[in-house]
Amino acid sequence: MALIVQKFGGTSVGSIDRIRNVARRCLATAAQGHQVVVIVSAMSGETNRLLKLAHEVTTLPEAREMDVIASTGEQVSAALTALAIQQEGGKARSLLGHQVKILTDGAFTKARIKTIEGSKIFSTLRKGMIAVVAGFQGVDEDGDITTLGRGGSDTTGVAVAAAIGADACEIFTDVDGVYTTDPSICSSARKIPKISYEEMLELASLGAKVLQIRSVEIAMKYNVPIHVRSSFSDAEGTWVTKEDKSLEDVVVTGVAYDKNEARVAITGVEDKPGIVAELFGAIAEKNISVDMIIQSPAASGDNRTDVAFTVLKTDLARAKPFIEEVSRTLGARAVRYDEDIVKVSIVGLGMRSHAGVAAKMFRILAQEGINISAISTSEIKISCLVADKYTELAVRALHQEFGLSEKR
Repeated sequence: MALIVQKFGGTSVGSIDRIRNVARRCLATAAQGHQVVVIVSAMSGETNRLLKLAHEVTTLPEAREMDVIASTGEQVSAALTALAIQQEGGKARSLLGHQVKILTDGAFTKARIKTIEGSKIFSTLRKGMIAVVAGFQGVDEDGDITTLGRGGSDTTGVAVAAAIGADACEIFTDVDGVYTTDPSICSSARKIPKISYEEMLELASLGAKVLQIRSVEIAMKYNVPIHVRSSFSDAEGTWVTKEDKSLEDVVVTGVAYDKNEARVAITGVEDKPGIVAELFGAIAEKNISVDMIIQSPAASGDNRTDVAFTVLKTDLARAKPFIEEVSRTLGARAVRYDEDIVKVSIVGLGMRSHAGVAAKMFRILAQEGINISAISTSEIKISCLVADKYTELAVRALHQEFGLSEKR
């Protein structure tokens, strides 16, 4: 008998019929002799509906109240799923974040999990029930409801699996696994049977929508095997697990793109020690994440420098006022913004042992007439910032030229 955590996303619980399907899947797993813990997201579209209501009341709603509102979507899904399991002849009990208890820090709308108390889950399982846990939510030390950010139910699922020592965490979604790139823009994309935590972590951070990045971080830290599979099929999906020798043989595993990037260019900043630290320190204090950074001498050549970096488009409106304020403090000549960009990336463990991968990527993009405005690398990924209009062309060209369309 195994202890299995099954997480179902918004599309999987998007209607009453689909919730009934989830109930049947959970009961089928339990019928095999396994103990089952279910994590559910809000019904598809529900979180957006709730947040829209908040923005109709005020243009800048307080983050604490946003979490109170947004968390109700998962509460509804958990109760409906428990009821559906009961209706199908099973036993189930819904549990909310504060009941489990999922303790987080106090960073509203993007909280991080500190600890999970598993006793409530175990007591539910001992009673022969399926534990249905509301994803995406937790509670901070002051007792306030918090949420874990977009895709946070993935994080809940993997974190709960780690906390209770589950044998596996199954992530059920509307796709049947992790693909070499987005099938909607590249018809030759292939499902990957097995991928390492490291590669999945990079793909998740670079725009792949299958798993939230923090869920992969937790899985890698606690060695939780993740099985990404479809809610609407019994087919084997993609296993995300620790790396092995066979995974290192593939130079490039996948191509990702991220349209949620905005470029900020601050020109004419005084070029002296401490200036860049002051700039990015001020940004960090506002809890804004910065990605690609480029510093270069200003065209004026008068001991000034230009600094460009990217932030999430969703953070840009909030970031603009204090970016401009700190830029004035630093004596910058101008601040410019560009939202018509995309970050295109390649990822693969094999890059560690194969030279010339970056040069090949740049050559492929150049052959398509695509100009690169910024580059960032890690041991197993290369990212390029290009104009948004070239997204599909860049992804298809890289996918084809790195042999990802070929069957292996």
